[in-house]
Amino acid sequence: MLRYFTAGESHGEALIAFLSGMPAGLKIDQAFLDRELWRRQQGYGRGGRMKIERDTAHILSGVRQGMTIGSPIAILLENKDWLNWKESLPVSQGDPAKHKKVAAPRPGHADLAGALKYNFPEARYVLERASARESAARVAIGAVAKLFLRELGIEVLSHVTSVGGATQENTNVPWEQIAALRHREEIILNCVDHATEQRMKEEVDHALKTGDSVGGVFEVVAHDVPPGLGTYAQWDERLDALLAAAVVSLQAVKGVEIGSGIAAASSLGSAVHDEIAYNRAEGFTRAHNNAGGIEGGVSNGEDIRVRGYLKPISTLRRPLQSVDFASRQPVNATYERSDVCVVPAAGVAAESMVALTLARCALEKFGGDSMPETLRNFRGYMQQLKTY
Repeated sequence: MLRYFTAGESHGEALIAFLSGMPAGLKIDQAFLDRELWRRQQGYGRGGRMKIERDTAHILSGVRQGMTIGSPIAILLENKDWLNWKESLPVSQGDPAKHKKVAAPRPGHADLAGALKYNFPEARYVLERASARESAARVAIGAVAKLFLRELGIEVLSHVTSVGGATQENTNVPWEQIAALRHREEIILNCVDHATEQRMKEEVDHALKTGDSVGGVFEVVAHDVPPGLGTYAQWDERLDALLAAAVVSLQAVKGVEIGSGIAAASSLGSAVHDEIAYNRAEGFTRAHNNAGGIEGGVSNGEDIRVRGYLKPISTLRRPLQSVDFASRQPVNATYERSDVCVVPAAGVAAESMVALTLARCALEKFGGDSMPETLRNFRGYMQQLKTY
């Protein structure tokens, strides 16, 4: 079974990501891992932290001579900003006078809820782990999952459909247009339509000028996923449930949509459900993909489309009303250096979560302790589909 988790704090020495269950014999492309980390750091509206960090994946275990060896993979991402925080967040006791408290919790952040849960007198330690900096570790192991899926002919990418009030009109962007985005050397807001992207940029500019932040919507598309991943047999094994949980687990994501799920709720069934046809050359086909590639918790062979709804970043340059932890008196919320807009970066992180989920489901279906074994099982299943 594919398992993964991360460790580390936003301003700690490093982030570490662990991935267990990947078959032996998968070729690891270091440049691809680093490119994925670079993509996460891009986007118009990012803050000063991105000028400090230059994320690279330092693989500690599980890979030798450029190939996975079946043992757990550990990847370290150095936090270059640690040099500025060594005395504020030491592992040993250190000097309490140099500790940088988060004295007033920020509305919308984990600050207050986390402090209450763990009985902290202020929210510094909550911020350090709840920060979206953690998503960099997910992108690192998500890149490994992408390399695995690529061996099965599956690709996963994202694009931004909305920032603030600027929304792309076309809700069914072809895969070819999304795939073209990966070649951009300058990522502004990762939208396929230039005119819409300029309106999105104006939304970010307005938020920046007013000391505010802005959210939006990204869509992750998994291309060439075969039918049969996931199952309707148990509630917690349904592919749509797994993907929804994976995407909403990302910082600031407050909603998930699969296919045309939101519009479908106010539509008639005759306008929603994808009619089925058959021809010898292609097999079963559908004229539309309103289901987003999943029916009954199982992939149906169409592109999987998952949208994440990202709230605005909760750290504001013009802070909202809060309460001081110590005095309980009304004050402005604490301000920490932050971004104005992170929708493109969230899309990249969501790609990783979708890739990790699909890789897990693929390994559960096809099995294999080595890539030759997994690919043999996969090809046998694909042949079965052709002769169905």
